[in-house]
Amino acid sequence: MTILTAVFLGLLQALGEFLPVSSSAHLALFPFFSGQAYQGLSYDVALHLATLIAVCAYFWKDLLILIKNGITAPKSESGKEFWYIGLATIPAAAAGYFLEDAAENIFRSPLHIAFMLMFFALILFIADRYCAKQKVYKDRVALLPFMLIGCAQALAIMPGVSRSGITITAALFLGFSRAAGARISFLLSMPIIAGAAVLKLKDINLADIDTAFIAGFFTAMIGGWLVIKFLMKYIQKHSFDIFVYYRWLLGAVIIGLYFLK
Repeated sequence: MTILTAVFLGLLQALGEFLPVSSSAHLALFPFFSGQAYQGLSYDVALHLATLIAVCAYFWKDLLILIKNGITAPKSESGKEFWYIGLATIPAAAAGYFLEDAAENIFRSPLHIAFMLMFFALILFIADRYCAKQKVYKDRVALLPFMLIGCAQALAIMPGVSRSGITITAALFLGFSRAAGARISFLLSMPIIAGAAVLKLKDINLADIDTAFIAGFFTAMIGGWLVIKFLMKYIQKHSFDIFVYYRWLLGAVIIGLYFLK
């Protein structure tokens, strides 16, 4: 893998992990579009670790408060949020454990990814257009909405769904604001990304760690932090429409290329 390819894949991971466009879809589609071989499990694990560092770095203050109050003041708002995030992680963790083989094989076909990109983009469009202003829960901490968002996160085992996209969509349907939905999405990503990376650390081949590997890692880490910062500002004044349109376009291109090949 060249340095240029590694940096490009690092950017794909940074953009796809936090924008509602699906990083797993883009990484899975890279060989389909480029004709290059799969980049390898070691590099995939490294990219996820890089984006984990990025989200922890951006939300470090929130993270410290959540951990502190989760242990010392579990009945406070942030204390309850800490435990609710832990409980809401269970559905996605179970899906990852039981459906990993299917995710690596059945769900990675280009047509399946195209359908997921387009269908769940439509669901995000509906949620953003018609539910963003309702605020049923008024962005407060409650177990039921966290669990429902956690169940939605489990669907992201399929490339094309988008972990951030489906959790933000669920939050919007539940009445959270865009900013609150994005924050919950990013906080929920931490244990999932960490768990997936730790489980696969044993599969990392130290021989794969070279200059390109390191360049891609730092690209994903720094890029991830910048993407989070951009999105949190962007959604203060804008809808998610641009991401919806991108997913529809990408899905159409995938379908077209698939049948032309």
